[in-house]
Amino acid sequence: MKIFVLLYNPNTDNEGIHSIEIKGRTIVLMFEEKDDAQRYVGLLEAQDFPTPSVEMVNLEEIKDFCNRCDYETRLVTKDFVPKTLEDRLLLTPPQKNLEVDKWEDKHNNEDNLNVIRENLEKLL
Repeated sequence: MKIFVLLYNPNTDNEGIHSIEIKGRTIVLMFEEKDDAQRYVGLLEAQDFPTPSVEMVNLEEIKDFCNRCDYETRLVTKDFVPKTLEDRLLLTPPQKNLEVDKWEDKHNNEDNLNVIRENLEKLL
């Protein structure tokens, strides 16, 4: 099955996939319909997020990628209607974003946070 995802810097060494974080879980959004993915891109642009491109990919490839990275997936189906507050987050981009020009794994981010924390403690 082919689905649509939002990619930053596709086909480069700095490629990244759009995801959201809900309750400490990283969730990759997948769209059944290209128009829905493009609407979401428009919402991201309206909030001054970097603009991803809509790319068609194989569903199993994305699921395999997400399993390896310990990410979850959510498919926004055609005529999707949110039933919970969490479902609404699948239709509305978050209020803030992470830097897209520096893709790092979680361990590097934790190391960076520890360095920042130590530097701040030195200031006290």
